[in-house]
This record gives sequence, C-alpha cells and structure tokens, in this order.
Amino acid sequence: MMFTETALAGAYVIEPERHEDERGFFARVWCQKECQTRGVNPRLVQCNVSFNKQRGTLRGMHWQNTPHVEAKVVRCTMGAIYDVIIDLRPDSATFKHYEALILTPENHTMLYVPEGFAHGFLTLMDNTEVFYQMSEFYHPESQAGVRWNDPTFGIHWIDDVHVISHRDAHYPDFMG
Repeated sequence: MMFTETALAGAYVIEPERHEDERGFFARVWCQKECQTRGVNPRLVQCNVSFNKQRGTLRGMHWQNTPHVEAKVVRCTMGAIYDVIIDLRPDSATFKHYEALILTPENHTMLYVPEGFAHGFLTLMDNTEVFYQMSEFYHPESQAGVRWNDPTFGIHWIDDVHVISHRDAHYPDFMG
C-alpha cells in the first residue's frame, strides 16, 4: 500500500501497490501493520455501502462527536465521486481547511479520513456506490454535520447538486 499524506495532516490518499501479470493484478487494500506505522487508526468495526442513483447526489458533511469520534476509509466501487474532507480539529494548523479528490473504481484510490474531520461527497455519475470502513460503531446521538456550502470553508464543488437529503441541506453553518 502506498500512503500519500494530503495537505491536511493525518489524512492520507491510499493507493494499492499493484502486482500485475497476464491475469490482471493483485493488491493489498488494508494492512493493520502498515497503518500503525503511519499513525493511521487501524481499528475497523463496521463497513457501510452507500448507493446513489443519480449524478449530482450530495451526502455530507458528516462526522461523529466525542465520545464516538471515528476514522473512515472511503473507496468508490462503482461510478465516481468528488470526495471532500474538512479538518475540524481546533488545534490543527489546517483547521477549517478542506481537501478534495476524485475516487473511481478505475483509480482504486482510497481516502483515509482521520478522527476530527467532516466528510462528504458528490456523485459524478449515475449509479455510484461508495464503500466505507469505519473505526467506530454508528451512534445516532453523536452524529453531527455542517452545511455542504458553508462559506466558512469555501468548498469548490466541481458539479451541480441535484439530490440532497433534507438533513444535509439544512445543517447549520459552522460555529467554531
């Protein structure tokens, strides 16, 4: 696995190291030991799938509050997404900064989202599926979010939003 730290400390783009031959390729996509050597939370307790019928579906910006903060590993398994994270750690040099990248099945890229970050994505194709690995169980009482177009962050979304849940559309602006 190849880890490339983003401009937001502790957040990584993870790419599989492919071993190719006439059959195709083989690659490891998760290794507890490799994660621990980079300070990446290796705890995985839950996996989720998000299927999105329509291009322009926005999910986010979400996180879980203390005591149930979570790290995530996100991968697009069908379609394409514009994946966005925001650093919400008040003691971080990149507090309130965001990072975004395109994830597709073809690029096999994953994004490691550390604790203390908001996460969301915009689908770039119809019939897009996203696979999440989570370090913490879902606790509805700890869920939180911020409005996807909050001017505090200045996120540049690369396509129009056509579908968004009522909850995501009406999260408050960030107060921190």
